[in-house]
Amino acid sequence: MYTSETTVRVRYAETDQMNVVYHGNYAQYFEVARAESIRHLGFTYKDMEAMGIIMPLVELHTKFLRPAHYDDLLTIRTVLKELPADHRIEFHHEVYNEQDKLLTIGRVVLYFIKSGSKEKSTMPEALFEKLRPYFTEVPAK
Repeated sequence: MYTSETTVRVRYAETDQMNVVYHGNYAQYFEVARAESIRHLGFTYKDMEAMGIIMPLVELHTKFLRPAHYDDLLTIRTVLKELPADHRIEFHHEVYNEQDKLLTIGRVVLYFIKSGSKEKSTMPEALFEKLRPYFTEVPAK
């Protein structure tokens, strides 16, 4: 299992009239956390795109437990529970406030797609090799 953490400070523009983070902003928080999670491995989305692979989002599930507010420092824990063996990758996100209270949970599914043909692909070998050490059971590619 691979886990990383990213912090995000809530900006005023991300809140609604109730001083609560607008629900649509969580998709962006999850995206920042996914990108940083991959960056922590020494790999980036930009690297993947240079290899001809893009990652469209195909599922987004979010459950709101407690609100986040303006100027809160959020910690977004990103977890890969399984090492992908095919075209699909699933990220699990947990959002915590500074008091370490769980605010929001999310699950995001993306596909590895060849940018030119738009055909399903697999995770680039370079990223697969960076993730492999975090998993005891490694699927055949």
